[in-house]
Amino acid sequence: MPVLNRAADMKDEIAALRRELHQNPQTAYEEEFASNLIAQKLTEWGISFKRGYATTGIVATIEGQSSQSGKTIGLRADIDALDIIEKSGQPWASKTPGKMHGCGHDGHTAILLGTAKYLQETKNFDGKVHLIFQPAEEGGRGADKMIEDGLFNDFPCDSVYGLHNWPGLPLGRMETRVGPLMANVDEFVIEITGKGGHAAMPDKTIDPAICAAQLVTALQTIVSRNASPVEPLVVSVTNINVGTGAFNVIGDSAKLTGTVRSFSEDMRQFARKRIEEICAGIGATFGAKVEMTEFIFGTDATINTEAETHFAASCAAKILGADNVSTKADLCMGGEDFGSFLKVKPGAYVFMGQGTKQASPHNHGLHSPFYDFNDDLIPIGMSYFSALVEEAMPLKK
Repeated sequence: MPVLNRAADMKDEIAALRRELHQNPQTAYEEEFASNLIAQKLTEWGISFKRGYATTGIVATIEGQSSQSGKTIGLRADIDALDIIEKSGQPWASKTPGKMHGCGHDGHTAILLGTAKYLQETKNFDGKVHLIFQPAEEGGRGADKMIEDGLFNDFPCDSVYGLHNWPGLPLGRMETRVGPLMANVDEFVIEITGKGGHAAMPDKTIDPAICAAQLVTALQTIVSRNASPVEPLVVSVTNINVGTGAFNVIGDSAKLTGTVRSFSEDMRQFARKRIEEICAGIGATFGAKVEMTEFIFGTDATINTEAETHFAASCAAKILGADNVSTKADLCMGGEDFGSFLKVKPGAYVFMGQGTKQASPHNHGLHSPFYDFNDDLIPIGMSYFSALVEEAMPLKK
């Protein structure tokens, strides 16, 4: 089946909702505008739903023409925005200073809303579909909070599926992979305590700046000399705070923060241990107190299950053609808390082509202040989500 005719017919209506969401962005656990708009449209279309999961989350349920199969499927869209000053110049640009839908969650939400309307109209399946509108994907661990609030107890799912628009991937192409797709996202904080003094007499000090400089380079050996070169790992120092601001004073402390990206729990724990060991070694070398005071285990890796990944690819192929679907997507060191759903349910996450920069000037990278979602992806996403439901739970002829 190509793109659904009904999805194509609904494009302008759903794109208008997307642009309304884009104009009114809100960040983690504050997505009241999106939550209210979702509830309004679900009510208008006669779809039952429940609010309050992870504060602003909503879960809607649609039953097919029959539910004799006893099967259920979950479809998820994230609804939160980012702390970015928008520079897209679009007529529907953010009206909220410092907030922006810079990752396309407005588009994901619109796709799931359009899917809801289509499935409610047609009910061409045997079972139930739960539509999960999730807040706080951007670092807020909204998926975990929804699970803690009883998501899968209240709405059992045999499997769950999600998608993300992907700039640089041609419109009309889908990519995914079995196993790890996106990385664990962890954060570390290192604090250095030395001995301050006059910059003209460094021998009388224990200079935290020297310790910090040594740490930045030493931490890179975790990747280049300690970890297996065939297993992906990133250790990045992203902030260094040191000094008093005066040109002639050596301060007495420094603070470094950064991130670790990995795909396995073993590598995650290995990196944490090596950071601690390197801190101790640098401290002993320079006579300073060097401690990793925090290692924050953040978003878990997104690890697709095999059967569901191949099923997702087969559904996409029916819409886009087999040549436009790949199950050999490159690993992505970015994070996505859909991985928390996949720790408790089988399922698959896919990248849907947003288009290349050459194809359209608005196809900037995710989290760019110039980014805007490509509305031509809406009927493709709707058709894909609908195919998952209709193929997983077909009506008996």
